[in-house]
Amino acid sequence: MTTSTPLNPALTSWTGHEGLPRFDLVKDEDFAPTFEAAFREHEAEIDAIAGNPAAPTFENTIVALEIAGDGLSRVSSIFWNKAGADTNETIQALERDIAPKMSRHYSKIGMNAALFKRIDTLWEGRQSLGLDLEATRVLERHWKGFVKSGAKLAKPEQERLAAINEKLAGIGAKFGQNVLADEKNWVLFLESEDQLAGVPDFLRDAMAAVAEDRGQKGKYAVTLSRSIIEPFLTFSDNRELREQAFRAWIARGENGGDTDNRGLIAEMLALRAEKAKLLGYENFASLKLDDTMAKTPAAVNGLLMQVWEKAVARAREEEAELARLVADEGRNHDVMPWDWRHYAEKLRAEKFNFSEGELKPYLQLEKIIEACFDVAKRLFGITATEKKGIAAYHPDVRVFEIKDASGKLVALFLGDYFARSSKRSGAWMSSFQSQHKLKLKNGAEGELPIIYNVCNFAKPAEGKPALLSLDDARTLFHEFGHALHGMLSNVTYPSVSGTGVSRDFVELPSQLYEHWLTVPEILKRYAVHYQTGEPMPQTLLDKVLAARTFNSGFATVEFTSSALVDMAYHTAEVTTEPMALEAKKLDEIGMPKSIVMRHRSPHFLHVFSGDGYSAGYYSYMWSEVLDADAFAAFEETGNAFDPAMAARLKDNIYSVGGSIDPEDAYKAFRGKLPSPDAMLAKKGLAA
Repeated sequence: MTTSTPLNPALTSWTGHEGLPRFDLVKDEDFAPTFEAAFREHEAEIDAIAGNPAAPTFENTIVALEIAGDGLSRVSSIFWNKAGADTNETIQALERDIAPKMSRHYSKIGMNAALFKRIDTLWEGRQSLGLDLEATRVLERHWKGFVKSGAKLAKPEQERLAAINEKLAGIGAKFGQNVLADEKNWVLFLESEDQLAGVPDFLRDAMAAVAEDRGQKGKYAVTLSRSIIEPFLTFSDNRELREQAFRAWIARGENGGDTDNRGLIAEMLALRAEKAKLLGYENFASLKLDDTMAKTPAAVNGLLMQVWEKAVARAREEEAELARLVADEGRNHDVMPWDWRHYAEKLRAEKFNFSEGELKPYLQLEKIIEACFDVAKRLFGITATEKKGIAAYHPDVRVFEIKDASGKLVALFLGDYFARSSKRSGAWMSSFQSQHKLKLKNGAEGELPIIYNVCNFAKPAEGKPALLSLDDARTLFHEFGHALHGMLSNVTYPSVSGTGVSRDFVELPSQLYEHWLTVPEILKRYAVHYQTGEPMPQTLLDKVLAARTFNSGFATVEFTSSALVDMAYHTAEVTTEPMALEAKKLDEIGMPKSIVMRHRSPHFLHVFSGDGYSAGYYSYMWSEVLDADAFAAFEETGNAFDPAMAARLKDNIYSVGGSIDPEDAYKAFRGKLPSPDAMLAKKGLAA
């Protein structure tokens, strides 16, 4: 990499523990010049591949593409991690600049005629190349990727497509920053007992810690972090404050001014629709679903509506029970969205004789992390050892070595668990480096996966343990399931490594892993009281397991309405009034007024902060059909850790990445494709 501007090698040459980046040597001002140099280096590599005078071969074209752009991949992985998990004004300004530049860079590659000619030649002659299944999949991915990048379009259409992609990248970056700004800027400080009525000690402690962090020691802060707002809505007896906080929560991205996302949504939808038409698709959903298990919008909507009808019927029953509790208190208001969690918690206590507050002291973050690792050891034979004193990208981040049963290092894992104002909301898994076996230009034979999980749990006061809700604990297991998908990967080519699978298959390993949280022997061992160390009493454990489908109508309506609106946006004619389309779709399906979408459009980060889950939010449910059936395979053996079944799971799901077709992968594990029946039964929605 050559440039007249001094570069920081820490961004592209990683010399930390077992190949970890030296985060302590990275400075914000280093990113811009390093990106520029990395773009140039990658362009030179692409030009060399495209201009190779030798006839195209899989090795000199596809393998060369697989290992090209190493410097760009490295600086990108550090930058996008920082943009999501520890951002600041400098990084946000860079993000708005880098996102469209990245799009422009990859559009230029995707429309390189000489390069596509080589790939197309290989694709047309693939039967004679003697490729194995994985190599054939990699060739197919490259060919389809270039076609969807406009390689077959005429020059004017290519230029328009590149402009659209560049514009979409910039809008997506702005959308996410707007949501983060609204979350960061809103806070409600409480002081009096009247304001704190019903708020349990564990939540008071977390709110006090946040208030102190914001310079208001002695007060209690309600923020829009899910780990604060959801328990506040659950436990607070002050209905006026619940409504105030709830309205702020659902208004993220819809507050007028510079952070309002409604105009960005309209612009994004129009550009996506135009992109789909340029590439020959009826709509953007058809474009996005072309290479998924679902295949078509009709298949997606068919599943969603099948579940919706059962979910909304159950939610109506649940609402009637909540209305009874409201009336029992002598109140005469309808059940509104800021009431649901509060009265659902009271109904849970009535039906099952336990509350979330009673459960939480048994769910310590440290113990649930241990549980995640223990399940992985029992299923897959791997162990996790924390390495203290290694600098990560933030002081809260912890580094673990992951070793297989023979003691061989197979991955590095970073855990970033606590909410902070510099981190976007939600939880996710990503990687700094993916597993593969190709020989790199520096002579290295393959690479070790370096995987990280980001969560947003409330950070406890100094000296106190972090306590989780049951949903928090599930989130931890979910994201570690994604991490395992990356860490157990065993493929040759980086483009099909780990989570490099179709969008509606990628959630299978994560959602399946959640099931082991509530396996009785895991809860008995790791759900121990933070003060006494005593395990969760059997009576409470029985109640927790009995209540697994409690409030399932509400939860399923929250999710499914969001997925249906996502599909409506990306199959409908272009609208300049996205909020009107949202309202029309919700009215059409009969959305209860007592529930709102899990992600309303102006803060629907999955769909509008990038291209990831656009026309793809349904994929959580599609994968849920798979995960319910997959866990049933273990239940049928009578052993949640059945060794033979665990080996099949590892060999056919967790380790193969995208190296084989997802339907074939699932059938190799289970012997068949599932129906939605097991998923509906898991939710308590079976007929």
